[in-house]
Amino acid sequence: MAIHSNPNPENWTGRKSEHPEYWHQFVHCVSDLNFSHKDGRKIGILGYPVEEGVRRNQGRPGTKAAPTIIRNLLASTAFHLGENVSIYDYGDISIREKDLEGTQLKVSEILQKLILSKHFPVLLGGGHDLAYAHGKGLISHFKSKGEKLGIINLDAHFDLRPLVNGKGHSGSPFYQLSEEFPNDFHYLALGIQRAANPLSLFQKAKEVKAKHLVMEQFRLQNWEYIEEQIIWFLDSVNKIYLSIDLDGFSSAFAPGVSAPSPMGFSPQIAFKVFELIAKSKKLISLDVVELNPRFDQDQATARLAARCVEYVLRKVHA
Repeated sequence: MAIHSNPNPENWTGRKSEHPEYWHQFVHCVSDLNFSHKDGRKIGILGYPVEEGVRRNQGRPGTKAAPTIIRNLLASTAFHLGENVSIYDYGDISIREKDLEGTQLKVSEILQKLILSKHFPVLLGGGHDLAYAHGKGLISHFKSKGEKLGIINLDAHFDLRPLVNGKGHSGSPFYQLSEEFPNDFHYLALGIQRAANPLSLFQKAKEVKAKHLVMEQFRLQNWEYIEEQIIWFLDSVNKIYLSIDLDGFSSAFAPGVSAPSPMGFSPQIAFKVFELIAKSKKLISLDVVELNPRFDQDQATARLAARCVEYVLRKVHA
C-alpha cells in the first residue's frame, strides 16, 4: 500500500526579494493530489522517498531522504523559466510495509493523471526502481494514443537485471518494462560502465534491442558521435522520458549515491545531452534518482541533482 503525503511549504523557502526571482516564490503546494487544470505550461513535482528497491538490490540505504533535500536546494535557485510557467508540488508517494509493487502502481496512476492534465512531470527519487513506475505510466498512456515513447537513461548501469525472488528492485526497472511492453520498449542508455555490468547484461541489452554508449565513448571529445547517436534515437520516437541516475556521474561530482564510481561521466557532457534532448521538443517527463544524502559531501550531489532539474526545465521552456 502506498502512502501519499501532502507537500510541505517549509521545503520551499529561501532568499527574500521584492519581486519573485527564486524558485520558492513560484512553487505552489497543492494538497490531496488536486491536479491543476489551468491552461498554459505546467510542471508537476512528485517525490518518491522510497529505498526498498535499493535495499533489495543490496545498495546503500539513505535515498528516502532525497526528495526533501532536492526541493530545499531548488527552492533557493534563481528562477529563469519564464512567467508563463506554473510549478506545482503534489507531495510524496512513500511506501508502507515494504510494498514496493503497490507503491509503484500508485505512482504510475498519478503520472498518467499528470500527463492527462497537461503537466510536465518531475519525479524525485528515491531508488531507480522509480523508473519502472514512471515508464509503465508513460508507455501505457502513449501506447493508447499510437505514439512511440523513447527512454533515455544517463547511468552507469543498464538496470536490466532480472527480478530477485520474483520481485523488482532498483536494478531491474528497464528489465521489467522490456518484459511487460516487449513491442513498445525503446531504450538508450548513456554512460554504461563495463566494470559495473557483467556480460549477461550486455547480452540482455542486445536481446531487448537497447541502444547504449559505454563510458569510454561518452566523453566531450567524442561529442559529434554522441550527438549523432542521440539524434538518431530522437528521430525514431515521438516522445522522450529522461531518467538521470546520479550514480552515473563520477564520484568527484556525485559522492552521495547508492553505488558511487570514480570513473563516471562529468556534468559537462551530461548537460550537453540535456540541452540536445530539450531542443528536440519531444521531452515530456523527467526523473532524478539515487541521491543518497547520508553519504553526500557538502551537499554536492544534492546540488547537482537540483541543477539537473533546473537546467533541463529551463531548456525545455526556453
